[in-house]
Amino acid sequence: MTVAAMWEARAADGRAAELAAWVHGTALPALRGSAGPVRAEVLAAPGGRVLLITWWEGAPVAVADPPADLLARPVHRWEFTSQHVE
Repeated sequence: MTVAAMWEARAADGRAAELAAWVHGTALPALRGSAGPVRAEVLAAPGGRVLLITWWEGAPVAVADPPADLLARPVHRWEFTSQHVE
């Protein structure tokens, strides 16, 4: 069973680049140190939002929260089970 875990954070004003750097430099290496996702993708959106989607065979490993001063609001997390792939 494949599970997609979505992690989304909104950066504090003017800190989007730092939040993205934290994801690349801290969150992704920590996930690789675990059993590791089969795939990981980082996306950016307007408003300083950074999205990390990871795909797992089995239970996903939770992504840590970044330092609070980088955030405009608490991190959002969702998990989805794959239903169909083409």
